[in-house]
Amino acid sequence: MTPLALNQFLTLYSWFPLAALLGFLLLIARFYQKFSGKRTYFRWLLFPVVAFGVAAVRYAGLNRFTGDIFADLLLAGGGMTLVAFSLNLGRAMLKQREETSG
Repeated sequence: MTPLALNQFLTLYSWFPLAALLGFLLLIARFYQKFSGKRTYFRWLLFPVVAFGVAAVRYAGLNRFTGDIFADLLLAGGGMTLVAFSLNLGRAMLKQREETSG
């Protein structure tokens, strides 16, 4: 296995654990929305999964380690969406707790 092929394998393989973690977060958000009645926008988590997957495939296909502007923009967009979603979900889940304890 050449170093480049190993890089391609690891780039593509790293997406699967990330997708599993994001899927688990999606299930948590869906569960919370179902039982609390508050809207969590859990479907927005599909964008980071797809964006990270497309970026991984693009990097693996270009035979480069870094420097592709399209893949970098996908990673940045997916990351910003993930951060915004996580902050929104955390605020929604903790706000109810603050209201009942205070």
